[in-house]
Amino acid sequence: MALRGAALGLASLAAIAWAAGAGAQPVADILIRGGTIYDGSEGMKPFVGDVVISGERITYVGPRANVQARRTIDAKGLAVAPGFIDPHTHADHFIESRDPRQRQVPAWLAQGVTTVFVGVDGNGKPEIAERFAALREHGVGVNVASYVGFGAIRPRVVGQVARAPTEAELAQEKALVAKGMCEGAIGLSTGLFYVPQSYSKTNEVVELAREAARRGGVYDTHTRDYSNFTVGFMNSYQEALTIGKEAGIPVHLSHIKVLGPVVWGKSVDVIKLIDDARAAGQKVTASQYPYTGNGTSISAMFLPNWALDGGREALLKRLDEPATLERIKAEMTANLNRTGGAGNFLFRGRGEPWSNKYLDAVAKEWGLTPVDAALRIVRQGGSQSMIGFVMSEEDIANFMKQPWAVTDSDGGEGHPREYGTFPLKYQDYVVKKKVITLPFFIRHSSGLTADIFGIKERGYLRNGYFADVVVFDPKTYAPKNDFAHYDVLAAGVTELLVNGKAAIDGGRMTAVLSGRPLPHTPTPGTCG
Repeated sequence: MALRGAALGLASLAAIAWAAGAGAQPVADILIRGGTIYDGSEGMKPFVGDVVISGERITYVGPRANVQARRTIDAKGLAVAPGFIDPHTHADHFIESRDPRQRQVPAWLAQGVTTVFVGVDGNGKPEIAERFAALREHGVGVNVASYVGFGAIRPRVVGQVARAPTEAELAQEKALVAKGMCEGAIGLSTGLFYVPQSYSKTNEVVELAREAARRGGVYDTHTRDYSNFTVGFMNSYQEALTIGKEAGIPVHLSHIKVLGPVVWGKSVDVIKLIDDARAAGQKVTASQYPYTGNGTSISAMFLPNWALDGGREALLKRLDEPATLERIKAEMTANLNRTGGAGNFLFRGRGEPWSNKYLDAVAKEWGLTPVDAALRIVRQGGSQSMIGFVMSEEDIANFMKQPWAVTDSDGGEGHPREYGTFPLKYQDYVVKKKVITLPFFIRHSSGLTADIFGIKERGYLRNGYFADVVVFDPKTYAPKNDFAHYDVLAAGVTELLVNGKAAIDGGRMTAVLSGRPLPHTPTPGTCG
């Protein structure tokens, strides 16, 4: 692979030289000299060499380049790789900020990430063109791809109610999916664990997924159950495969996991299910973050779905009915027990009396049971956001080793994965535990991710590709945050180029906003 890349690169340099005049030495914008190059390809063999960049493109990858450059980066002893791609983020609060320093999306840049996906868990609005236009107008620090989200569509048409859509309403949903896809969405995302998406039946999702399939999209899902809350984790994963098969669409299982002590160790069953589907010809992939703590809320984790039917006002009325309240509390207690107890749940955020405290500690402080403490917070209307330490490291490692699993952060405010996913995966699972190798980590954070989602001319260090390039120090690349101090930038990235522009220069963040929207091109003839 290195020799092939070198040959292509030399040909490109020769063309530059010819354009500059016969015999002239080619001149480039940036020369990354003498780093250990990991090009993002399958079975890559790292080698010491150079990367040359002109404008927003890579013009050479290979042995020492005979080229002049306006800037030379000494990468000796450093790793040079494609900018990482994060296919599942909640980075909206960065990219939609009025502050250009926030629109840089620093949490991801400091990890070496150059492309993020938003609109995940069913939350992507169908107005994709509007979102992309805003990014172009105001500038953004990373490249952005977006989903059209089922969770943004269903409430708009059906509302916060547990009923199936009418035929006319389903037609409206399908039209909204088609709109989003034709405006550049990368696919349809769902969050079937969450109300009101949890009220949907499989056939409703299949109908919408077909609209994305017609236009060349993917089906990305936060599945209906990761434990045994409702349908059970195996039925939930099987449902995702059924939707993909019936809709004729590739399936991507976001933040794959099995959740709670009652199902720990069952990752092997999920892996077999996916392997069998792939062996039968179905396109199935997954992504994963390396933390044992998830991001959730009181309503999502503990309250039964039926209690949330109709929205917050309907829930509060149910809580005022003694018989219904007792039923709710009984189901909350069961959900708390299946996830290991109140000592596993840490409240996120800042500013609330319960922020950065565990649920059992809050309950003790208030002289209440954990369920009653949780309901007190629900009634008060404060932040319910929590981190639940409900995954096992053995299951995380099992999923991570799979050839079809790539890195995602699921990063959002209040969880350290927003600032630390990629370097934590490297430190914990490459350096310390040696579950995976450095080439595997890079491949499954760049090139393979680009392949899964059809991100063209990114994810690899290749001649002619966009110059999304990370240079990091394998000795110091690490997260610097924790669950108490979650918004601290990672360390170890010395240089980061986004479309050929320096987002990190000499280890310091610049003010450059060189990211761009990455609209998916729909299948020809499918958009009027």
